[in-house]
Amino acid sequence: MTAEPAPRPGWELLAGQVNQRRYEALRAYLYQGASLQQAADAAGYTRDALASLVRDLRAGKLTVFAPPGTPGRKSAPKKDAARARAIELRRDGLSVYEIATRLTSEGTPLGRTAVSDILREEGFGRLLRGPAPEASTSPATSGRDTRLPAAAPIDFAALPARAHTTMAGLLLTIPDLVTLDLPALAAAAGYPGTTAIPAASYLLSLLALKLTATRRVSHVDDLLADPAPALLAGLSVLPKKTALTDYSYRLSHDHQQKFLAALDRKMIASGLATSDEAIFDLDFHAVMAWGQDPALEKHYVPARSQRSRSVLTFFAQDTGTHNLVYANADLTKASQNREVIAFCDHWKTVSGADPKMLIMDQKVTTQAILGELDDRGVKFATLRMRSPALMRHINALTSTDFKQITISRAGRHNKPKVAESPAVKLTSYPGTVRQLIVTGLGRDAPTVIITNDDQITTKALIERYARRMTIEQRLAEIIQAFCADALSSAVNLNVDLDVVLCVLAQALLAAFRLRLPGNYAHATPDTLQRRFLDTPGEITTDGTSITVKINRRAYSPVLREADLPADTAVPWWGGRQLHFEFA
Repeated sequence: MTAEPAPRPGWELLAGQVNQRRYEALRAYLYQGASLQQAADAAGYTRDALASLVRDLRAGKLTVFAPPGTPGRKSAPKKDAARARAIELRRDGLSVYEIATRLTSEGTPLGRTAVSDILREEGFGRLLRGPAPEASTSPATSGRDTRLPAAAPIDFAALPARAHTTMAGLLLTIPDLVTLDLPALAAAAGYPGTTAIPAASYLLSLLALKLTATRRVSHVDDLLADPAPALLAGLSVLPKKTALTDYSYRLSHDHQQKFLAALDRKMIASGLATSDEAIFDLDFHAVMAWGQDPALEKHYVPARSQRSRSVLTFFAQDTGTHNLVYANADLTKASQNREVIAFCDHWKTVSGADPKMLIMDQKVTTQAILGELDDRGVKFATLRMRSPALMRHINALTSTDFKQITISRAGRHNKPKVAESPAVKLTSYPGTVRQLIVTGLGRDAPTVIITNDDQITTKALIERYARRMTIEQRLAEIIQAFCADALSSAVNLNVDLDVVLCVLAQALLAAFRLRLPGNYAHATPDTLQRRFLDTPGEITTDGTSITVKINRRAYSPVLREADLPADTAVPWWGGRQLHFEFA
């Protein structure tokens, strides 16, 4: 670029004034209509110099204005004062928590976040270490080497004779865990264990997070100081976040499916699922991920009304008991349409026969796969997409084409009108289906139900599909009670295992609900957690039995009348007895 001429007399050679001079020259030429020569003369440039400035500006190589400064303080005196000492301590092998503790003891207090900032600015990576020879100086250190004892099978001889707990109600679930025979379920699934922690104890540790509504596995530290969660798992203390995360990723999808198969057999035997009726509601649920994980596909997330990176999960609910019996998060867009076939295979393994009927939304599968269900003898009821051609057909219907029926449904919309066609040909379905065009169900547009069941009455079919909405209610309940939507950008728990734990937790609280007197038949899991599981108390032991005394609360009379066993032999406690008392 041609060199700029010397400034006119009286001009200061300061950066701001040079930028102002360039700005005036460029503005006169580019926006005020002056010629290149006129603009150059007015600003004291040669014609060639201004032409070079214009070229550089258009190429993005010229910065006319100084970059804006960031608001806020431009220095951090406390961090600067402790920087050298923090670096020295890290080079000695101390963790962020230990450095923060040491700085506080030396009179230069600095929080863990500030210490992390210093280490990151200085280029230090994460501290990787083997087993620590000594305990950490900070008991708040998560996932590595706290002053809490390492997780191991509980030593009943070392337990205190009396201990206070804020989660005594959590142990109310143990009788139903024994009924379901959780150790046998873990063994049937082939879940691995370690020399220190059996597979059932790992599973119970993760289940404790669900039952206490702990949002993420990284929040397990909130439970470490309480004896009840560890006692539930049969351990001296719950495993830390890193151990639970690593364990979850040792488990494959085959492990989860074998566990669900064993669990469903127990649920059928205990009346929590019905094998004779074998009618199921199916639905997908997208668990949204926060972050930009390239391994995740985009799915529609109703809560956000948009497509977003998420983990697609699939659930099946038994219509007879309204309990979840199946879940799967090992899905992709390429495989999601065949998940209904995978569920049929699963149920046939569990009960020896295919489901009698599947009720689902229109987006669960395709018409071709509906044909496969028909070939297997599985009845289905689903919705049909309202295409322009179908809408023209619906709009052409007259009042004489509809007949009114009365259905058993609470509310105003219990007298819908139906126009039924016994044999309708679909685009990709190999045969014909029965089609019901239903109005008066509280929706603006007609509901179009298709089914391959020619025997079910019109009234029963509409009622059955209307009850399909209960699976959405169940999913909303487990999301609220068991934090099924708590997926972060760094997925610290195998999501396939997470949804299986939700099915287990929901079944467990359904079994507990059956023990309660009064009008608890339809109580939601979060209600049971709030009223009963989240109750403090005392744990006493004499070495051969454990007594849990539940503190008095407003709902204590319900527990006194509950069908709880007087004593329960707990297999993962070496057969020791569990006994409940109520203040």
